[in-house]
Amino acid sequence: MKNIYKNYGIVIENEKLLDIALTHSSFANEHNLESYERLEYLGDATLEIVCSEYLYKNTTLEEGQMSRLRSLYVCENALYEYSKDINLSKYIKLGNGINQANKTIIADVFEATMAVIYLEKGLDGVRTIFNNLIVPYIERKEDFLMDYKTLLQESVQTVRKSVTYNLIDESGPAHHKTFKVEVVIDGLVYGVGIGLSKKEAEQNAAKEAYMKRA
Repeated sequence: MKNIYKNYGIVIENEKLLDIALTHSSFANEHNLESYERLEYLGDATLEIVCSEYLYKNTTLEEGQMSRLRSLYVCENALYEYSKDINLSKYIKLGNGINQANKTIIADVFEATMAVIYLEKGLDGVRTIFNNLIVPYIERKEDFLMDYKTLLQESVQTVRKSVTYNLIDESGPAHHKTFKVEVVIDGLVYGVGIGLSKKEAEQNAAKEAYMKRA
């Protein structure tokens, strides 16, 4: 188990702590053990620090834009994808009532293992994993958050602004149409999206608006 992150430059020596990080509450309750939940809490905070530092040092984005980009690369979907790269799910200990770890459990365990690395090797250890495993996703501009309409709506609700989507163009044959949609926030166009359906175009417009808002 200690070699989970070996290909990314880290070997975990504290196998006892790593074992806790890989233990779901269902298994812990059956065997009177400690689960990963406390480590998950610490790992979540540690990842946010390292990601925030990376974005601050490597971009010229404003505060709001950095926050939104950080949420993209430390969200559940993203952590799940990173976990697949190291085949993390095969190490997770589950109780009898759970046949397979779901996306949430796997993402939580990833955070817990980051906490183990932090406690053993400090932020430098977490940075090593971040730079070798996660930064390539950032450089490729991988998109982990699919529902940008919801994210945009939630972000403007805090300031009580209205969001509307307008179809501004529709072209192509009936079996292969292209739609162009603009998203308007309180009378101002914040984004334009193109897609093979209205829904896809709206999502692309919402993504542009969400990433643009500071």
